[in-house]
Amino acid sequence: MEGVSPDRTALRKKIAVRLFMVPLIYAVLLFLPAGTFDYWQVYVYFAVLLGPMFFVVRYFLKNDPEFLEHRMNMREKEREQKTIVSASAVLYVIGFLLPGFDRRYGWSDIPVPIVIVADILVMASYIFIVYVFKENRYASRVIEIQKEQTVISTGPYGVVRHPMYSGTIVMFLSTPVALGSYWALIPFAMVMAALVFRILNEEKVLSEQLAGYKEYCEKVRYRLVPYVW
Repeated sequence: MEGVSPDRTALRKKIAVRLFMVPLIYAVLLFLPAGTFDYWQVYVYFAVLLGPMFFVVRYFLKNDPEFLEHRMNMREKEREQKTIVSASAVLYVIGFLLPGFDRRYGWSDIPVPIVIVADILVMASYIFIVYVFKENRYASRVIEIQKEQTVISTGPYGVVRHPMYSGTIVMFLSTPVALGSYWALIPFAMVMAALVFRILNEEKVLSEQLAGYKEYCEKVRYRLVPYVW
């Protein structure tokens, strides 16, 4: 592509593969156990989550490709984090398989208005996470200290230490309901429990390796929810 550096071209290819594979994997996890494509909750969920994702990726690709490059890295260096991520991945897959079986066997009967409210929460939490990304370009998928990284204490980081995880919790707990399943709340709730261990280990690493993080923790007391934890 003319005018595009090799690095940018490689990044575009990685993103294109991800944007193709993610919906495909989700579709297999949901439609296969459902045994039918007559599952309207999935189409709405895809629209509210994957639709905006295209525009968000396009924005960062144009304005901050280095941020996307960091987000593409999913290889944890910390041993504790590798264990937590592996356990979370298993629960995550189960969480997306259960709604399909729920659809097939009719275990849950969630009213349409509640499903729509859950979809709105999914979209709202995704928008909030994007806002966090704009505030903190060091927000990575893995626990690492990036070159020239500094402590971010503005915006949502002035309220809680891990606003990205706060948004993620709302998204994860809304997802099963958006997909029409109460039962899938169980594995997603367990993912949230794993997230607590991830946060504690992350703070240990940041306190040891990132200058000013201990002082930031003294200033911002709460990790996820103000006045709670």
